[in-house]
Amino acid sequence: MILWAIAAANGASLLVTSVVLYRLSSSIRRFHKRKMLSPAGMLYDLPSVTVCIPARNERHVMTRCLENVLASKYPKMEVLVCDDSSMDGTSNLIRSFARDGVRFVEGSELKDDWLGKNNALEDLLQHANGTYVVFMDVDTVIQPDTIGQLVAYAHGAQLGMISVLPLRDHVLRASVFLAPLRYFWRLICHSPGRPIAASSLWMVNRKRLKSELGGFVPFKADPEPEVSVAEHFMKAHAYRFLISFDTLGVAYEKKLSSQIETSIRLRFPFFSWSYVRTAGWTLLLLLVLLAPMAAFFSGVPALAALGLLVVAACYACYAAYLSVVWKRGAAFGALLYPVILAMDIWLTIESATKYALRTVTWKGRNISKLPHK
Repeated sequence: MILWAIAAANGASLLVTSVVLYRLSSSIRRFHKRKMLSPAGMLYDLPSVTVCIPARNERHVMTRCLENVLASKYPKMEVLVCDDSSMDGTSNLIRSFARDGVRFVEGSELKDDWLGKNNALEDLLQHANGTYVVFMDVDTVIQPDTIGQLVAYAHGAQLGMISVLPLRDHVLRASVFLAPLRYFWRLICHSPGRPIAASSLWMVNRKRLKSELGGFVPFKADPEPEVSVAEHFMKAHAYRFLISFDTLGVAYEKKLSSQIETSIRLRFPFFSWSYVRTAGWTLLLLLVLLAPMAAFFSGVPALAALGLLVVAACYACYAAYLSVVWKRGAAFGALLYPVILAMDIWLTIESATKYALRTVTWKGRNISKLPHK
């Protein structure tokens, strides 16, 4: 009876991983363009763009971020940085770039029903003048051609919004090797009703965001406002998601502690704040993780072979994902998938637990008491 249960568990795990691999491969083919989006000669005929950067206690990365943005070749660009009540001297650092054309935006008073970052995004939107607005995090790294490529693509295809999944550089860092599976699951679960969108860097038509959606006011407590905005433009067939590549040049270097904090903040809302869905997902991942182990220790060659197939399918899934988000070392990094999967299970449980206890924090603020979407 036990052997039959182990066989059934491995069979179910193999089915799950096969579906995941198919969905992942389909998403990669759809979103991963490997060529220049538009010729550089078009840049002077394109509309203006405002790069908007929300910041809270980001002194350690602000200089590099602004230097990268200011190195952009795009000729019609303004740069705004909103300081969200920083306490580490970030505001003074932002002001020091005024001579280079960076405009300092002081964050407005945070109301009780707003997330801090969403409030900063609304402040930036109200000060922006460009036809397009690029929202990017301070730990996002761009290249001189990035802005021009995105604006040319959006303008040529008459898009309302684009978002970009960044590459992971500097592979020999814990923040890369042990990165949570946030966008891995987003790629697999992408649908027209709930499209994938990346918070690291996304661009939107400013007038359409304000006139059609009312800015960020409808999403003031939304943990992922970029996804909700993408839903709107997806319905109008005016949204595109891109996985970055060398020519587009979007990457990010986020500390592991920040990635874990973000995953805890977003995982439970990913399941619509449902404990039933969260529990079901956790049990499913445990099945995929533990079923092969049970097969290996069963002493039955046929079961061990079935468990090996499950392991191979899991490895293929993770390697396929790393092959597009890592610049190198994907085959080696995929060997860590059991560790990453175990960490993902822990993050799921931790997120649900902290939301239940109302102890979820982000940038030093408790956000779990805000109303759910």
